[in-house]
Amino acid sequence: MTRPRIGITTSDHKSRLAWLCDWLAVWRAGGKPIRLSPSRPVPDGLDGLVVGGGDDIGAQLYGGEVQLDVRVDPQRDRLELDLLERLLPSDCPVLGICRGAQIINVHLGGSLYSDIYTTFEHIKKRRTVLPRKTVDVVEGSYLHELLGVSWCQVNSLHHQAIDRTGETIDVVARDRNGLVQGIESRAYRFLIGVQWHPEFLIFNRPQQRLIRALVEAACERAEQRIRAH
Repeated sequence: MTRPRIGITTSDHKSRLAWLCDWLAVWRAGGKPIRLSPSRPVPDGLDGLVVGGGDDIGAQLYGGEVQLDVRVDPQRDRLELDLLERLLPSDCPVLGICRGAQIINVHLGGSLYSDIYTTFEHIKKRRTVLPRKTVDVVEGSYLHELLGVSWCQVNSLHHQAIDRTGETIDVVARDRNGLVQGIESRAYRFLIGVQWHPEFLIFNRPQQRLIRALVEAACERAEQRIRAH
């Protein structure tokens, strides 16, 4: 079976090292990674989508407070919203990572905290690619089934976070401060968002199972498309 084609959204200025981690995570899981960014044409025939991490989401998209000291990428916002508009109705498997989880929520009508550190004074600033944050996963959720654990240690690179959830979205993981760390939709076969970066946790089996599950769902979709033709 040919590797399923997994689109991975990035900015035009993403570092080579960060892209390599994205690429490697999907390739190891059995997929063919395809980089998607505002300056690149979106190819036809994607079997799955990873909405990746990156800059802040424009506050005007969810009615948030505009902050002058953050970097935004309006062209990428539009790319990802267009991809979700186009691919979700066809039940394309989608995994949102950090920013990706947030924009999935915004696409479905939810909102974000523009900055968790100004909204919640008790939260200590933490920015690390190492698994230093504890996240509790809701038992019985699809995310719980895929990870195979009820809690896990994850990395933390965000200062925006999900506030009000969008339509059909369930919160399926929170950190010990109560912030949303995982979401999934009950309206689609595979639409999951996590606030952490599983692609950086290359030796963590539960996190790699999550990426592998996306690729396996994309493989099933590719096989169905081939049979239909």
